[in-house]
Amino acid sequence: PYPPGEHGRGRKQSSDYKVRLLEKQRLRAQYDISERQMARAYDRARKVEGKTGEALIIELERRLDALVLRSGIARTIYQARQMVVHGHIAVNDRKVDKPSFRVRPGDVVMVRERSREKHPFQVAREGGYAPDGEIPRYLEVNLQALAFRLDRDPNRKEIPVICDEQLVVEYYAR
Repeated sequence: PYPPGEHGRGRKQSSDYKVRLLEKQRLRAQYDISERQMARAYDRARKVEGKTGEALIIELERRLDALVLRSGIARTIYQARQMVVHGHIAVNDRKVDKPSFRVRPGDVVMVRERSREKHPFQVAREGGYAPDGEIPRYLEVNLQALAFRLDRDPNRKEIPVICDEQLVVEYYAR
């Protein structure tokens, strides 16, 4: 409502609360999860020994939709989520259609036989969705087979998420 320029109204200073809220919203958007799922993940992370912030990001990164994205089978988190919901993904040879499914180290995730000929998976097989950087070290990916394995829990440094997790923890700790 106010014009820019020298005589426009000055900007309000960001409150501490606003800074933390925006950081939490940014993290939520990167995983496309609801506030409730985020709060639950925080509660689980709080019970882990060590840094709550790192535990939170690792907790979110072990979601099935996030790993489908990181492996290069999907191009966006939304596409990854839809692939899971539409029943194209199997974990240890069993269909899983919950994007929030927590993958455990050693689990093998693959595209189901019946879905492999569909166009998005053809593109993925040719590496069309592969992330710009390299595939994270905690995943062992075989795009030809449209499958990957979670070798171990990820480290915070390996997770390509832009977030100051300390601010998120401070938001929930209030």
